[in-house]
Order: sequence, then C-alpha cells, then structure tokens
Amino acid sequence: MPRPLRFDIRPLAADPHTLKALAALLVETVASGGSVGFMHPLADEKATAFCRAALEAAARGERIILGAFADADLVATVTLQLALPENQPHRAEIAKMMTRPAWRGRGIASALLVEAERRAALHGRDLIVLDTAKDGGAAGLYERHGFVRAGEIPGFALKPHGGLTATCIYCKQLALPPQPAAE
Repeated sequence: MPRPLRFDIRPLAADPHTLKALAALLVETVASGGSVGFMHPLADEKATAFCRAALEAAARGERIILGAFADADLVATVTLQLALPENQPHRAEIAKMMTRPAWRGRGIASALLVEAERRAALHGRDLIVLDTAKDGGAAGLYERHGFVRAGEIPGFALKPHGGLTATCIYCKQLALPPQPAAE
C-alpha cells in the first residue's frame, strides 16, 4: 500500500534488481488490464525477456526508460523511444507508461511524462507521438499535458483479458531549449 506521496524519477539501468522490478511492474500492469502489448496472463519469463531487451536498448542509447521510485520501490515507468527511422530524427515516441494500480492518481505518471518531454527536447526532438488504448487508456493524462489527438484506429489491438480496443493517436510539438550561438 502506498506510503508517502514522495517519489524520485531516474533512468533505469540494466541491473538484476531493476530488471526484476521492471518485469514485475509489467506483469502487474497487464494483469490489471493495461494495454501495453501483452496478453494476460503474462509469464514472468516473457516479461523478464522483454524488459531485459528494453534495458539493453536503453544502454545503447536507443531509448530512455524512466522509473519513478517510492523509497526503493519501482512504482511507475515510461519509455521514450529515440531510435526511429533516419527520416524522423526530429521525433520520439512515448511507450509503456505503467503505474502500479495502488499508486495511480497521485501525479506520478504526470511527473514521468514531464521528464520524458524534457529529455526528448534535450535530445533535439521537437515532436512526440504516442498511442493509447481507447478503452481504459491514458487519453485524459495526455490531453492534460497538451497532447493533441490526431486520430483513432478501430479494432487496433486485443485487450489483455480479451476483446478488441481502438487506439487513439496523439502528438505534441515541443519547444527545444535554446542552442548556443555559432561563433
């Protein structure tokens, strides 16, 4: 059960403790109906393999995986994908926004999103795109943060417990930090 509302946000590293915590968060998210690309029940081994590959991609600089920690417990995460096709060096994608059910509604996902946007701008990305399930997704969160709904694709994916859901596509233009003047 959540204790204080205090949490720390930092990039995740590929160490055994982080891998185990990230995989457990993924399994819990899918079990609670989160549409993050997997079906329920999600086997621990499958979640661990996915998280290991994601953390390895982060170590290569292809993505940034941010985690929100309450004390030493990982309670939420978001991925900022940076490795996109060569004709899209100006954009990043938000993926795998996950918050433990007991910690939802406390501003943690908002804080993660703000930090992901900040890091995208620091990497020279002025456009962020994402998609979220129409049923039970985080559309309200993204809209409160200025993301613009660009459209909806019906029957896009299966929900973790079965049945189809549409996905809503969002985008947001970012203001890049000022660059030093050329001499």
